[in-house]
Amino acid sequence: MSFKPPGYTPPDFNTAQLSKAPIVKSESAPKDGVAPENYHATSNHPEYVHTGNGDWILARENRMDCVMVLKNGALDIVEARRLKKGDPVVVGRTENGEDGILVYPTGFSGNKQDRDDKFSFRTRDTRETPFSRSYDQLYELLKYDRDHGNIVWVLGPAVAFDKDSRDAMQGLIENGFCHALLAGNALATHDLEAALFKTGLGQDIYSQELQPLGHYNHLDILNKVRNAGSIKAAIKKMDLDNGIIYACEKCKVPCVLAGSIRDDGPLPETIANVYESQDTMRTYARKATTVITLATQLHSIAFGNMTPSYKVEADGNIRPVYFYIVDMTEFSADKLANRGSAQAVAILTNVQDFIINLWNNLAKSKD
Repeated sequence: MSFKPPGYTPPDFNTAQLSKAPIVKSESAPKDGVAPENYHATSNHPEYVHTGNGDWILARENRMDCVMVLKNGALDIVEARRLKKGDPVVVGRTENGEDGILVYPTGFSGNKQDRDDKFSFRTRDTRETPFSRSYDQLYELLKYDRDHGNIVWVLGPAVAFDKDSRDAMQGLIENGFCHALLAGNALATHDLEAALFKTGLGQDIYSQELQPLGHYNHLDILNKVRNAGSIKAAIKKMDLDNGIIYACEKCKVPCVLAGSIRDDGPLPETIANVYESQDTMRTYARKATTVITLATQLHSIAFGNMTPSYKVEADGNIRPVYFYIVDMTEFSADKLANRGSAQAVAILTNVQDFIINLWNNLAKSKD
């Protein structure tokens, strides 16, 4: 089974409703960081604005809870905090053309068939859901996007607490299945701890046996990296040769570490300012064609909120952005969907099992 992204069917702007749509209106931002009254808040779906004479402009990098700035015929999507006084902000709170704004969530659903059944069982993903098809589709998607897309991973520290999952993630990075990695200070800290001490929070990453004074290990690794001045320098100084962060450095894969109030240390590369980390993460949301988040509820929701459900490619082609959330519980997946990322596919399983399963299959495609 070879993968090909589904085609995009644009809106029919000749329909009676859209052909009579008014020109979209804008109002000036009253001050820096403040939107005018009745501003239009964006979704992660394709959205168009009518600029007159039947011309509709597509927002090329849409994302949730932002505003539209329409200036000199160009449409930019920005967070309200980044507005400058006088910016022309699109206003109007209808979504079907009434204010010259169209929210269009159905561009990729042309092949879906409506069912006549009014009632059916098992319409939502739960831990009872069989995920065989989801895995098969993901294998093919990753093979495709390794060469034709941009794969972004969002990892919680659980991935680094198991020897085999660390090895699997290292293999995925080294074989081109990761174009950017986003995480917190903890993932990198415990992965480096495992690289030097073979422990995660003081437990052996294979046997899970507690090691003598092991509770010092993550603090010691933080101290060593801070003393070296950077992760790169510490890897060289300590002669580390394994793990997720090692693979990112080796393969020059960007790694964004967003800080938290809970952090020890932190590592020198951890971005302490939350808005700076948000802006940095957003640069990779704009590039992403596939996103996989593992066992990290807050990072999953944060990145979901800044990731469009589609991407306009360099040739003008529009393709979907695939988003997977992998967790042991329905809660994280449901919360992500409830925050607006309805297109996210949930795979409810232990993340170590997931990543090992993925790598065991993709290892056959590494050459």
